[in-house]
Amino acid sequence: METVVSGIRSTGNLHLGNYFGAVKNFLKMQHEHRCFFFIADYHSLTTHPTPANLHESVRQILSEYLACGIDPETATVFIQSDVPEVTELYLLLNMNAYIGELTRTTSFKEKVRNQPDNVNAGLLTYPVLMAADIIIHKATKVPVGKDQEQNLEMTRRFARRFNTMYGVDLFPEPTAYNFGQQLVKIPGLDGSGKMGKSEGNALYLTDPPEVIRKKVMRAVTDSGPTRENQEMSEPVKNLFTIMQVISTPDTYNHFLEMYNKAQIRYGDMKKQLAEDIIRFTAPIRTRAEEIRNDSAYLRRVVQQGAEKARESASATLREVREIIGFKPF
Repeated sequence: METVVSGIRSTGNLHLGNYFGAVKNFLKMQHEHRCFFFIADYHSLTTHPTPANLHESVRQILSEYLACGIDPETATVFIQSDVPEVTELYLLLNMNAYIGELTRTTSFKEKVRNQPDNVNAGLLTYPVLMAADIIIHKATKVPVGKDQEQNLEMTRRFARRFNTMYGVDLFPEPTAYNFGQQLVKIPGLDGSGKMGKSEGNALYLTDPPEVIRKKVMRAVTDSGPTRENQEMSEPVKNLFTIMQVISTPDTYNHFLEMYNKAQIRYGDMKKQLAEDIIRFTAPIRTRAEEIRNDSAYLRRVVQQGAEKARESASATLREVREIIGFKPF
């Protein structure tokens, strides 16, 4: 049985990219492996150092996780900040993380470009905190998207470096969990790139129907094919990618045929896609609202999750402290 760790930042809501890129697979994975799923509220501070309402953001994301079908009785579901052992391991790993390797990471460079007035130490050491989240549970698999592959490689490096420096075999070197496929990448609605919160191109699982319709109808396309079997532009290809995972095969094949015949009407395709997305997200949206309003249930979930996560984390941290040489007199 593999040990799997995955986290999601507590800013914003879950979107279709989150669902098809990871959450959908969590539903099966939680019954097959030892799973730790957490809300990364510390990580969110690297880009939102003064959140308007951190607690409510965590509550929303947690409710959506549970509404999708994550089972807190089967998997360990917890809040990152409820496990202080993670921050201690983060501190210890930072002692052997080097400025040069941290400044060269793609994610750091991108954030520096995007938020030049907020280049903080937490942003620089983001990969170290990510590593602590993962290796403190001795994870062997981590579901990650393309944008996090480099950070996962750094996690492997930090685990290997600790083992080598202290002559131990404490931490496994976790690998990407891609479910036997290429890592999933759900495109956004702006014609390029992946779907994401910061990109402003996402369809959220709790978006109401009218919002979904507006977003989809505004999705970038082109002027349409002028000949049969014309190669698709990137924006149109993105729409078909979303339709392939959301709509029925018959629906997808119909519009693909219309495109290949140069007879497609993008407005009709968008209307159909919007209604299919609404049907898909409706039960999740309803369930998430019910869970979000059930404070007693959420309290039980996070308390139980924190206990289970801390039991795992504290056992690892005791080993780390002893290996380094922190011992009682």
